[in-house]
Amino acid sequence: MLLPSLFRFMLTTLLMLVMAGAVAKSGVNLANGKTIYINGKGGSVACAVCHGEKALGNDALGAPRLANLGYDYLIKQLVDFAANKRTATGMGMIMNDFSKALSEQDRRDLASYLDNLKYVSEPSNLKALAIEGHQIGRKEEGEIIVKHGINGRLPACQSCHGFNGRNPTIPAINQQKYVYLVNQLKSWRDGSRSNDPQVEQQGVMQAIAQNFTDEDIINIAAFLTSAPRLSP
Repeated sequence: MLLPSLFRFMLTTLLMLVMAGAVAKSGVNLANGKTIYINGKGGSVACAVCHGEKALGNDALGAPRLANLGYDYLIKQLVDFAANKRTATGMGMIMNDFSKALSEQDRRDLASYLDNLKYVSEPSNLKALAIEGHQIGRKEEGEIIVKHGINGRLPACQSCHGFNGRNPTIPAINQQKYVYLVNQLKSWRDGSRSNDPQVEQQGVMQAIAQNFTDEDIINIAAFLTSAPRLSP
């Protein structure tokens, strides 16, 4: 079965990440990263248009929080978008062309700028989203999955992500936007997103997400968007 192998893989991955540490950030130009974020590059729309001035995301556009996600993770996503290993729907479709317009140095500068932004807490407004017609999950149920998992069906999210996702290439998922979280968990489940680490020729997130119910997804998202930052 794949699930026990995933548990072993996740524990091994965490140990390797702790030992390896983050990719060196020497030689980055934060000013260039800020310019790209605010003004865009190569005719592409500025990141701030969708992701917000402080890179905290936008539920109305389904745009994720980018601030403080992790340098290595941000680099990987830009590279994957540029190589068409990841595609998005809606407004996110512009990410492929945008990423192609960036040089390797640009990606390093942009990722470093985003990861070094002052931390700001801005959870999704779940009451407003409910009024708009979004189905909102139960935070207490989501907290159980995030912290403890469900025996025999789902591992704890923090087994890989940590509470704040501060491991290289594994993103912070607390304080992420609700709509984005729901969309991504569904995308992992249906296979439309597939740029996750592979084990036994199957993506880790895809394999886990296959065991998500719709209720699991909205519960996890409801908890994570409101989860506080405990430590850097």
